[in-house]
Amino acid sequence: MTPASGGVPGYARGMPLPISVLDLAPVPAGASSRDVVRNSTRLARRAEALGYHRYWVAEHHNSPTMACPAPEVMIAHLAASTSRIRVGAGGVMLPNHSPLRVAEAFRVLEALHPGRIDLGLGRAPGTDGLTAYAIRRGAETPDFPTQLAELLAFGGGGFPDGHPFAPVAAEPADVPLPPIWILGSSEYGAQVAAAMGTGFAFARHLNPKGATEIMRMYRERFRPGHLEEPYAILGLSAICADTSERAGELAWSMALGVLRLRQGRPGPLEPPEVAASLGYDPAELDQIRRYRRAQVLGDPAAVGGELTRLAEETAADEVMVMTMVPDHAERMRSYELIASAMGATAREPAAAAAE
Repeated sequence: MTPASGGVPGYARGMPLPISVLDLAPVPAGASSRDVVRNSTRLARRAEALGYHRYWVAEHHNSPTMACPAPEVMIAHLAASTSRIRVGAGGVMLPNHSPLRVAEAFRVLEALHPGRIDLGLGRAPGTDGLTAYAIRRGAETPDFPTQLAELLAFGGGGFPDGHPFAPVAAEPADVPLPPIWILGSSEYGAQVAAAMGTGFAFARHLNPKGATEIMRMYRERFRPGHLEEPYAILGLSAICADTSERAGELAWSMALGVLRLRQGRPGPLEPPEVAASLGYDPAELDQIRRYRRAQVLGDPAAVGGELTRLAEETAADEVMVMTMVPDHAERMRSYELIASAMGATAREPAAAAAE
């Protein structure tokens, strides 16, 4: 990763705006989870060929909508199935894990795929309270700053003399920890990333109104640490289709998915035609409208223009796109159209590897 010169985003200096993929592994109604994870492999290879910069996978548990409970496993497989694109976690939910275990897992990944791994960290559990309890087995979890400090110490910073973990090494000790990113949708994540001198990835799909101010805060408060200069990724939800009408139709699937999640009855993504045909009361329609306003929807010209505008507005160094539609072919097509609209440079396909 190369920080922008002087903390100024690269696009502001005439450089192409990097685009990346955030894969939440959407589960279509009637599909098997095996099909879903294989689709992630196919999408990662295609994203590499299209010129996407990185491919991140998320961590969610007990979710019938998303098949992504083990990012470190998927990262190992996706990195082995590609050859150039950066692959990482977007992210590891640190409260669910021992910092030592995270440091060990990602050092092994870095040893296997040097210079291609990213470690994004979140402070939410990525699930409901009961499932979080089951993951942790009721153990008391230190606060996020303590966990992060331990991870950085295990990653090479070291513990002070007399600390109980000072004799413990995260093996393989001669392999550096991959670049660390703090994920967030609030001021807190920006403050932590700025204070620690790490990269920052903002989830605009969760907080569209706060994106500009929070990303500006990160850049203004940044202090050199793991990076010498700030580097901010704008994460957002986008669907691109050959026509704006089709993009709007495709958005119905995840709109219904979000509505069901908020109602405590999550499930696989329904086809857009099914989702659009259901009856909704006024309160539900209002929630759907609010959700859709946070998305970037349209044909290539509309989506490309809006992604560029949002990058300029938020001073983002990079844009990371999440596309949640049930049909894999239409999801792939969306990423192809976005790459073309954003001027990504196509590459030769990666060498074939087993799925």
